[in-house]
Amino acid sequence: MLLATWGTALNILVFAALVAAVIYLFVLIVRALKKYIGSKEMREEKQAVKRTLGETLKAHRTRCQMTQEFEAEALGVSRQTVSKWENGVSHS
Repeated sequence: MLLATWGTALNILVFAALVAAVIYLFVLIVRALKKYIGSKEMREEKQAVKRTLGETLKAHRTRCQMTQEFEAEALGVSRQTVSKWENGVSHS
């Protein structure tokens, strides 16, 4: 009878250790995700997603050192249209 109670107690301890390990791993994962979400890389990615089409168009144009005239000609629209897109005045 004494052996059976020790076996049960051992099973309970092993189960408790496994539960504690799972909880500890969960806490570590949550901490890592919180750190990643707050990281500079993630903030920049969120900011890029929030950009409007005009902001994105202007960022690409300036990065490639293109003028509005060049971009307008490539897209088959007027320079004023590109300017309106970039400034958010017109969506067409």
